[in-house]
Amino acid sequence: MTAISSPTYGHGDAPACVVVPPAGTAPGEAPVGFLHSVETGAAGDGPGMRFVFFMAGCPLRCVYCHNPDTWKMKAGRRIDLDEALAEIAPYRGFLRLAGGVTVSGGEPMTQPGFVGALLTRLHHDMRLHTALDTTGFLGHTVADDWFDPVDLLLLDIKHSDPAVYRKITGRDLAPTLDFARRMVRLGKPMWIRYVLVPGLTDDAADIARLADFLGDLGPLVHQVDVLPYHRLGTHKWAALGRAYPLADTPAPTRTEVDAAVAIFRERGLTVR
Repeated sequence: MTAISSPTYGHGDAPACVVVPPAGTAPGEAPVGFLHSVETGAAGDGPGMRFVFFMAGCPLRCVYCHNPDTWKMKAGRRIDLDEALAEIAPYRGFLRLAGGVTVSGGEPMTQPGFVGALLTRLHHDMRLHTALDTTGFLGHTVADDWFDPVDLLLLDIKHSDPAVYRKITGRDLAPTLDFARRMVRLGKPMWIRYVLVPGLTDDAADIARLADFLGDLGPLVHQVDVLPYHRLGTHKWAALGRAYPLADTPAPTRTEVDAAVAIFRERGLTVR
């Protein structure tokens, strides 16, 4: 078994990262957020059918990102809690029976005040199943009880090698691994998401290293989603005047996807 080596960061020595709170919120006021978009009837973003909030703002710069228009927080639509809940209201009865709400991004924890309040209202007031789709990179910015209204973590782990992870995201891997361990301590179930990119994330040894790490986390890792790389977001890079770094990278073949899935399953992990 090959362990992923990483230092453990506490609240005081986490990697530097700037988190900008939503503008225009005075002390005592209900928080406001910046919303990129929503999706109704989403499948695959948590159990059942989901209403998904895509929040604006992200500290990572993934080379295969299919939503680079979510990177800047202020590019999103300003929204308050009542407006956000009003968008869900028509679907509340259905969602309670058939799925729930997922808060995604971007990176939701770029806006911890708004997203924390939103999750609390969804979970406690509307009694809906909640999922948080995150890289965990900003987990050190919030206290343990921030996660109380989160029923499920969808944790994106881009790679198991710190050097390649930085090449992919521009950030360090350690905060994400520490976040996964913290969620185990908090008793939070996780679905792990892994994007399979030919020539970048498909090396068998790298996948095995990640699979070993996930296996060591125990039964709170409910499943692993192996997501085949695609280029559906390349037009967004062009619209932003950015060159797409993986323009010549093909989607993985069925054989390549099956090989990755087999490695996770060999470690006893459930793969979807």
